[in-house]
Amino acid sequence: MAGRRALGSRDRQLLRKFDAIIGVDEVGRGALAGPVVACAARFEAIPVDVGVQDSKLLSAKQRQASLDRLLDRGVRWAVCEISPGEIDRINILEATRLAMRAVALTMVEPSSFVVTDHVDPGDLGCRVISPTKADRDFFCVAAASIIAKVHRDLIMVELGRRDSRWGWEKNMGYGTAQHRAALDQWPPSAHHRRSFCWTPVSS
Repeated sequence: MAGRRALGSRDRQLLRKFDAIIGVDEVGRGALAGPVVACAARFEAIPVDVGVQDSKLLSAKQRQASLDRLLDRGVRWAVCEISPGEIDRINILEATRLAMRAVALTMVEPSSFVVTDHVDPGDLGCRVISPTKADRDFFCVAAASIIAKVHRDLIMVELGRRDSRWGWEKNMGYGTAQHRAALDQWPPSAHHRRSFCWTPVSS
C-alpha cells in the first residue's frame, strides 16, 4: 500500500529504547475444532529478507519458507495450546488470553516490550501494548502468527489423518461447508468445541 511503512520499522523504533521486543499472536480462535494456539517470538534485532507478513496473507508454502528463514536467524519462540475442552470450560476469549499470557511470560524481562494482537494479556512485568491488527503492523507479531499457524496446521493435519470424516487436513477445523455438512451427518468428535454453535447444512 502506498505510504505504508515497511514491516519492521515500528519494531526497530522500539528496539532503540528496549532490549527486546516480543510479538504474541494466536491462531484457531474462530475454528470449530482443534486447539487455540498462541506463539511468542522474541527479537533483539529485526532480521531482513525472511518473508515475514501476517500469516493470513501467505500461502502454506510461503509460511513454511518464512519459518525456516526465521529459524535460520535463531529466533526465540514458544507456543501454548489450549484444548477444546478448556475452551468450552472458560470460553474462547479467556482461553486466548491464557495462551498468550503463558507464552509471553516465558520470554519477558523488565527491559522487554511486548506487542500482542488485540487481546490484552494482563500485567507481564514489562511494557505491553495490544493494538488491533498488530500482525499487519509489527514484524514481531507477524512472525509469531506464522509460527503459530504452521504449528497448529500440523496438529490439524495429524488429527485429520486419524479421523477422515471432517476434512481437517484441508479446513484446519474451520467451519467450511464440507465441515458443517459432516457435522450434520455425525455427532461432534472429542476435538470439537461443544460450546461453539454451527448452522447445519441440511434443514
